[in-house]
Amino acid sequence: MTLTELKYIVAVAREKHFGKAAEACFVSQPTLSVAIKKLEEELDLKLFERSANEVTVTPLGDEIVRQAQSVLEQAANIKEIAKRGKDPLAGPLKLGVIYTIAPYLLPDLVRQAIARTPQMPLMLQENFTVKLLESVRTGELDCAIMAEPFPDAGLAIAPLYDEPFVAVVPTSHPLATQDHITSAQLKSETMLLLGNGHCFRDHVLEVCPEFARFSSDAEGIRRSFEGSSLETIKHMVAAGMGVTLVPRLGVPSEALERKGKRRRADEPYVKYLPFDGDPPTRRVVLAWRRSFTRYEAIAALRNAIYACELPGVKRLS
Repeated sequence: MTLTELKYIVAVAREKHFGKAAEACFVSQPTLSVAIKKLEEELDLKLFERSANEVTVTPLGDEIVRQAQSVLEQAANIKEIAKRGKDPLAGPLKLGVIYTIAPYLLPDLVRQAIARTPQMPLMLQENFTVKLLESVRTGELDCAIMAEPFPDAGLAIAPLYDEPFVAVVPTSHPLATQDHITSAQLKSETMLLLGNGHCFRDHVLEVCPEFARFSSDAEGIRRSFEGSSLETIKHMVAAGMGVTLVPRLGVPSEALERKGKRRRADEPYVKYLPFDGDPPTRRVVLAWRRSFTRYEAIAALRNAIYACELPGVKRLS
């Protein structure tokens, strides 16, 4: 057997489709299929069950795929060890970031990384938490920036910062006359939420459990609408469709500087309201495989994150 054959079976197990796996490996489907058939004949067992709609991994095949992933990772580590001998930070770092962090952290983080470690470019991927966890576990990504809580995937975790939430209301809304807001005041409002799959949606539901009822006659939140991104939802708030919550880094720097001041004609049509007292927060962390050998790269990334401005958040050591 060869490392190439192992790479192919890992790809098929991940994609559950021979054609998509071939595309991911940059080879033709016949080339990939022949190689897998050859490996199955060598091992004298069937790795995959093929049907018209989907490819599934056999129970024994699943164990072999996991071992193949480990072998591929160890082989990659040999190259990394060689690189580290010349420059511990040489080569790209594959970083995943969830959708509700990426737009607000990455602009500053990329600038810091370029200035500090130009020899280690960041290969970036935005995705849902579940997808990022799987990609880190399988080695497609080296590490990921996510918000707790998430399923235990056996990864190493380093806390980065605690980030409070801020409410967003239309400037024409009665609540816009206030400088702060409480969770109780949101219970009678129309709440705009992210769609299923976004962990920030779950964080919002923790702040106001009434959102989960989704019933027009339920006590508490009357109804809710869903958006694909926080920025899209902000536009919906500006249009007067409801209110929402955003993480503190999603608040424009000038938005909280005009407390009590009259809105100018050229200013946005939303107002950001901090929570009164202890605000609801989320913990943002960096996660990576325990077997990942580029310790210096992880440390450099954390230093670059801490060098970012991160207004309004509590940095964690």
